[in-house]
Amino acid sequence: MKIDILAIGAHPDDVELGAGGTVSKEIAAGRKVGIIDLTRGELGTRGSAELRDLEAAESASFLGLEFRVNMGFKDGFFSNDEIHQMALVQQIRLFQPEIILCNAINDRHPDHGKGSKLVSDAIFLSGLVKVSTSFNGMKQTPWRPKAIYHYIQDRHIHPDFVVDITDHMEVKMKAVMAFKSQFYDPQSNEPETAISSKDFLEFLYGRSIEMGRQSGFQYAEGFTVERTIGLISLFDIR
Repeated sequence: MKIDILAIGAHPDDVELGAGGTVSKEIAAGRKVGIIDLTRGELGTRGSAELRDLEAAESASFLGLEFRVNMGFKDGFFSNDEIHQMALVQQIRLFQPEIILCNAINDRHPDHGKGSKLVSDAIFLSGLVKVSTSFNGMKQTPWRPKAIYHYIQDRHIHPDFVVDITDHMEVKMKAVMAFKSQFYDPQSNEPETAISSKDFLEFLYGRSIEMGRQSGFQYAEGFTVERTIGLISLFDIR
């Protein structure tokens, strides 16, 4: 299956939190989008890996994804090594995305920055002819997407560009709240975490407002780039 955008997160809910509105917007525009979760989030204080699996599937249905794959890497302990890189190379070559979205380059959770570098390295390797992979017994061809963009998560990072998600903010929040075990629930008896308070949900709205304000959008999501963005015309700039 060839897709337009592959969004990758270290944990289930990373993509929704950082780029859920953008994913929703691109799908509404007719583009094919899939998500790869590197881990099952099994070290999360609240809920369980099995519950996160169900929540991830529910969120995928809200967004209208083509697929959602979990790599089953070890939460908190996966490495940016050959084994993990090659597993991702196989997936990149399988889906042949034009664009890849992935974790922030530096963030509060160490898996985010680690996952970001793992994805970047796998993308480079995926384009090399002498790196050999196969899927279902068939040799894969090299593939390198046109662009990789890093969504912004917990820590403030100045974006290189923002995407207007004003018409998709509520879909984003619906997809986020599919992860019921992780976020604010006044009926929950689970321990409090950095993301389980009502304040955190307000932060998500506030961050989206902040990202949108300088470009004249009500809500936006911010991204950073690995190489300079080129324009055909100055009139392409908002």
